[in-house]
Amino acid sequence: MPEAISETTIKGAAPDILCDRFSDEGWCRTSVHVPSEMELTIYVNSKELVTILCTPTKLNCLVLGFLYGEGIISGTGDIASMRVCEEESLADVRLVNPEYRLPAMRKLTSGCGGGVAFRTRGQRVDSGLVVAPATVLSLMKQFQEHAELYRLCGGIHGSALYDSMNHLVAVHEDIGRHNTLDKIQGECLLRRLSTRDGLLLSTGRVSSEMLLKAANMQAPVVVSRTSPTERAISIACDLGIALIGYARGNRLSVYSHSERLGRPT
Repeated sequence: MPEAISETTIKGAAPDILCDRFSDEGWCRTSVHVPSEMELTIYVNSKELVTILCTPTKLNCLVLGFLYGEGIISGTGDIASMRVCEEESLADVRLVNPEYRLPAMRKLTSGCGGGVAFRTRGQRVDSGLVVAPATVLSLMKQFQEHAELYRLCGGIHGSALYDSMNHLVAVHEDIGRHNTLDKIQGECLLRRLSTRDGLLLSTGRVSSEMLLKAANMQAPVVVSRTSPTERAISIACDLGIALIGYARGNRLSVYSHSERLGRPT
């Protein structure tokens, strides 16, 4: 069970949900927090693009990051206006180019929260970044200290981006693994921060779609507390990304480009 924290009004958690709890002491009725969930439909130039299941936090970052990651925009300069309304469960985006044709092919992803992707290829990461295994493990521990929503209610994924100097750039939580990466990308676009040469950390399984998002960020190191998929490993090998799994305690497993962690070739 997640360790309780003092803040009980964190956005993204639904409070005062009653449940019947069983333990060695028997049954009791108690009030708990659970993750909030919503559907967000994104419209581009008045046409429906996609509906995403997500946690209702930083929705502007989610929308920007998703559009950028799928190649629909190349930056905030491509957007003429954007209105995100949580109450109406929609995001209305108008592009500078009113004649932009939306991609027709959608691919259902393996993501929690009903992931959808349009992009199927990634750009090779050109970076000389090398990071020590001990540094990766230390950053993973630091990252978990920022997981406020998880500690409050569980059932949440998180991702964090650290720069090449090991400084935290952004951290986001969501019911969907893919959404956390899109929120990071969107925040970096809004704050005009580079994602290049960063270390991307995640609590969830790294699938091929997540690996492609990391490649789009030009992040040469991707780390997870759990396993990558076979296809994610293959793509990481092709795109020059060090893919690390099971980064817990004092151990980790490197599935591709271990030279980025100082292993002799």
